[in-house]
Amino acid sequence: MRAVVTRVSSASVSIDGATVGAIGTGFLVLLGIGPNDTQAQAEKLADKICGLRVFADEAGKMNLNLAAVGGALLVVSQFTLYADIKSRRPGFTKAAPPAVAIPLYETFLDLCRARGFQVEHGAFGADMAVQSVNDGPVTIWMDTETL
Repeated sequence: MRAVVTRVSSASVSIDGATVGAIGTGFLVLLGIGPNDTQAQAEKLADKICGLRVFADEAGKMNLNLAAVGGALLVVSQFTLYADIKSRRPGFTKAAPPAVAIPLYETFLDLCRARGFQVEHGAFGADMAVQSVNDGPVTIWMDTETL
């Protein structure tokens, strides 16, 4: 699994002009799922993201995690994180097919909720408009193969 995690002061996702998910302080998570990804990887990634200490403490140091700041997550499926860019036209055959990706995407959402967080999301496979106010900016790329 791959994720791009951005610390935000606000973020939202809309489909056909209607907002379907929005958060204040927290993480915008663009989540990509590969064909061989597993529930164990979803658990590992949820642990890493939900425990990530990138919010400022009273001294201005990145020491606080999502729980400490009362943050939420906005998770958006992003198969393009598995793009093959050998040519100028990306290929996406390295992304998991929907039959594999949808259950793992939903599992990831549930794992974050089980950790006590508000989790908003888009719709898997939909054409979505994502807006965010990046805080910092702080953006971190993660891949479960390297965690």
